[in-house]
Amino acid sequence: MPNLAAIHDPETLRQIATLLEKTVLTQQRAIAELKAEVSRLRGETGPTQLELDLLKEQLERLKKKVFAPSSEKRPQPAEAATPARRTGHGPRPQPLLPVVTVTHTLPEQRRICPVCSGQLVPWGEQAEVSDEVTVLEVSYEVVTHRRQKYRCSCNAAVVTAPGPVKLIPGGHYSVEFAVHVAEAKYLDHMPLERQVRSMGRRGLEVDSQTLYDQLKALSEHLEPTYEALCRKVLSSEIVFTDETHWRQMEDGSKRWWAWCVATDDAAAYWIREQRSREAAEGVLGGYAGVLMSDGYAVYASLARGSPEIVPVHCWAHVRRKFVEAEVSFPTECGRALELIGALYEVERAIPRLPRGAPEEARLDVVALRRRLRQERSRPIVDELREWAYATRPAVLPQSSVGKAIDYMLSLWPGLTRFLVDPRVPLDNNAAERALRGLVVGRKNHYGSHSKQGARVAAILYTLFESAKLAGVDPRAYVLEAARRAIATPGTVTLPAHLT
Repeated sequence: MPNLAAIHDPETLRQIATLLEKTVLTQQRAIAELKAEVSRLRGETGPTQLELDLLKEQLERLKKKVFAPSSEKRPQPAEAATPARRTGHGPRPQPLLPVVTVTHTLPEQRRICPVCSGQLVPWGEQAEVSDEVTVLEVSYEVVTHRRQKYRCSCNAAVVTAPGPVKLIPGGHYSVEFAVHVAEAKYLDHMPLERQVRSMGRRGLEVDSQTLYDQLKALSEHLEPTYEALCRKVLSSEIVFTDETHWRQMEDGSKRWWAWCVATDDAAAYWIREQRSREAAEGVLGGYAGVLMSDGYAVYASLARGSPEIVPVHCWAHVRRKFVEAEVSFPTECGRALELIGALYEVERAIPRLPRGAPEEARLDVVALRRRLRQERSRPIVDELREWAYATRPAVLPQSSVGKAIDYMLSLWPGLTRFLVDPRVPLDNNAAERALRGLVVGRKNHYGSHSKQGARVAAILYTLFESAKLAGVDPRAYVLEAARRAIATPGTVTLPAHLT
C-alpha cells in the first residue's frame, strides 16, 4: 500500500481510490460466497432466505416482462394516482400559420327584420369573429419549363434563358420533390411504399424505386455538409453518445448498428456493421474531450486507449436499474431513488438559458452550477455511496438490486465527474432524444435495403435532426443546403448559416 500522505497529485489519488473501490467490491463478493459455503458445510442444505427472495424476484420480473407495459415511471401513492380532471387548454395560438379572413353575409331574401319586416342593413364594422384551423391538401402538378431562346440579327449567337436547378441532370423531378420525400421518410417516418400509395391517391403515379433514386441523388449533393456536421460535432468539448440496432436487408436480414454522437445543437449518425471497439474507433477516433455514455464497455476501452477522452457516465441509466429492481426491493431501491431524485432537484434549481444568450450570462450560470453542486449535490452523492456500501453485503450479488449497486459503483468515477466539472450534465438523455427519431423510423420502415441505403439514411437523419436541435425549420434547411450544393458542388451549409 503506498503512503497516501506523501501523494499530492489529484489524478494519482483518484486512480488509487478507484482501485480501492474495486478491491472492496471483490472482497464483498468473496464474503458472500464464503457465507454460502459456511451454510453448506453446516448442513444447511436448504435454500437461504436470500436465495428464496432471489427466486421470488426473478418470478416477479418475468411476470412484469410478459404482462406489464414497458415504462420507467414509478408507482405513485394512491392519493396521487388519480389525476385531477382536465378542463381543456383552450385554443392554442398559431403564430406561424397564415391568416385568411372570410366574411359571411346574409342572402338578400333573409335580410328582413323578424319584428317589423323592415330591411336589414350592414351594421358598420360590427361582426362576430371566430377562428378555425383548416387544411390545404398536398397536391402535385407537372410544371412545363419553356426556356426562351434569343438570337441576334447577325445570326451569330443564340442564347437560351436558364432553367431551374436540377437534382439529377435531365431528371423529371424537382429538388423540392426530393426534399418532400426525404421529409416524409426521415421526419414523419413514412416508408417509401406508403408514400407511393399516398401520392397515388392524389393523382401522381410513381414507384418506390423512383423515390429512392431521388433520396440517393439528394444525399450525394449533401454529403459535404454531412461530413462538415460530423466534424463540428466531434470538435465539441462535450458530446453525448449512444447506439441502437439497425436492420440491413441486402444479403438477408442482418443486425447493424446506428451510432449517434450529439451536442446541444447538432447530431451526427453513422451506421456500421458492428458494435465493437473498432466500430467505436471509426466513429470517435481522434476525439478529445468529455464523452458522456452509458456503461457499455466499449466506451471505457476506447477511453483507456485515448488519454484525450474524459469518460463520464449517466445517472439516468443508474436510476433505471433501481426502478427495475424496486418491485422486489422497495425499501432499498426507494432510498437510492430518493437520493438520485435529490440530485435532479438540485439541477432543476439552475436556470436554463435561451439559445443565443450572452457569454456573461452563461458564465454566471456555470458559476452557480458549480457552487450548488458543491454545496448540495456532493453531500447527496456521499450519502448514496455510503448507502451502497452498507447495503451491498446484505443482498445477493446476482439479485437485481445487487446488480444495480454493482453497476453504479463500477462507474463511480464517471458518475461523479459532474461534481468537479460544471459542464458535465447528470445524464445521457441528449443522445437518447437524438436517437428517438431514428428508432421510430426503424420501426416503420425496418431499416435499409442496402449499404448504400444505410449511408443515405445516416446523411439525411444527420441534417434533419441537426436542424431541429439548432432551432431551424428542417425542410427549409435541407432544401436550401441542396440548392446551394447543386449550384456550387461541394458547398457546405450548416444550420447556423440559416439563422
